[in-house]
Amino acid sequence: MTAHERIADMPGDPVAAAGPKPAAVGAGPGGDVDLPRLRRRTVRVLVLAQVVGGIGVGSSLAVSGLLAEDLSGSQTWSGFAVTAITLGAGLFALPLARVADARGRRVALTLGWSTAACGSLVVILAAVLGWFPLMLAAFVVFGAGSAANLQSRYAAADLADDATRARSLAIVVWSTTVGAVVGPNLNSPGAAVGRALGLPELAGPYVFSALSFVGGALTMWILLRPDPLLTARELAASSAGTGPAAPPPRASMRSSLAVIRSSRPAMLAVASVVLGHAVMVSVMAMTPVHMKDHGAALTLVGLTISLHIAGMYALSPLVGWAADTIGRIPVIIAGQLVLLGAVLVAGLSGHSVPVTMVGLVLLGVGWSCSMVAGSSLLAESVPQAARPSVQGTSDLLMNLAGAAGGALSGSVLAAAGYGGLNAAAGLVVLPVLAVVSGYALGRARRTA
Repeated sequence: MTAHERIADMPGDPVAAAGPKPAAVGAGPGGDVDLPRLRRRTVRVLVLAQVVGGIGVGSSLAVSGLLAEDLSGSQTWSGFAVTAITLGAGLFALPLARVADARGRRVALTLGWSTAACGSLVVILAAVLGWFPLMLAAFVVFGAGSAANLQSRYAAADLADDATRARSLAIVVWSTTVGAVVGPNLNSPGAAVGRALGLPELAGPYVFSALSFVGGALTMWILLRPDPLLTARELAASSAGTGPAAPPPRASMRSSLAVIRSSRPAMLAVASVVLGHAVMVSVMAMTPVHMKDHGAALTLVGLTISLHIAGMYALSPLVGWAADTIGRIPVIIAGQLVLLGAVLVAGLSGHSVPVTMVGLVLLGVGWSCSMVAGSSLLAESVPQAARPSVQGTSDLLMNLAGAAGGALSGSVLAAAGYGGLNAAAGLVVLPVLAVVSGYALGRARRTA
């Protein structure tokens, strides 16, 4: 089925009110595609799925470390909960990208959300049995939700052009704010649900996670039609006069890394995304444990994580606008500077909950700058046919780095305290800032 036929068969838009049939755009094969309308509809569907599924991601963040500490009986092991989730997001990134290559974004994202729902149920089972190894395995499967959440941003960029790519991507990133901010504040209701169902209190929020992931999967499966990636390929093939687009050859991680290495901007993009995520995860994972150990109530822990997630997502449209307007590299540099400020504030916060909150908000904003600008730079620095596999590889590396940061964060917290953890995170930021700034200065000299 061609892009023209899929769009002709597109059901009425349940996200936006149906209007009169748009006028044709262009001529020839695929020429009656109203591309601006299709872009808007695709972004709306992705936004809806992110809002629904984001609740499941957010509801786990504030309690995963606490559940791990409770089952393991050790603060050192508490960091392995977020580590397992992050590792799962990395392990699922490339397989989901390969599914997208072969079957499109709709199938890949539906599969990701559905797998995460199964992981949520196994987390609940592990909490009931009190079995820590099963909980870690379940968190790896749970990480498929984070993988789907992250790859949704690339689905928004499939049909975008260079002038609007960062904004389209950022809107989908922003939409996670609603669900992800609400999620951590469901801790208390989740505990009540857990008691009502005869579950441990810390397992209650994962009931909400399972339901929200199912909602995200259904939204993708029912509404993400026509598929943005398959449509973009067919439109590109039609424009080039090469006939129907054929699926690209099966990509490997080795070939994806070769594509990244062939482009210096792509290498810088991956570095900013990967290491920015590692810094964010390592500090965020241990903040609930640090706060709890200093007497903070669970509601304050949830509020802090909610504000952190708001920092990650709420300003992303502004970040996307800046990346489209002043360039990807300046925004990446700004992100590294904000990350340095974040670890400085959080590291000096001591027992102060308000100062810790400020540090976590800045941590989220710095992550947003690195993620939005870096992801946009990556998409436009590699050939279109290689984008899904390269993007999957980038997400794999990003989540592996985050998993390593989460795994080490508990030990660093136990050995050096919260201030020492933030100082170590700051040392990760400095090389990225130096390399990206050096590239920007070199490019400025060449164009002067």
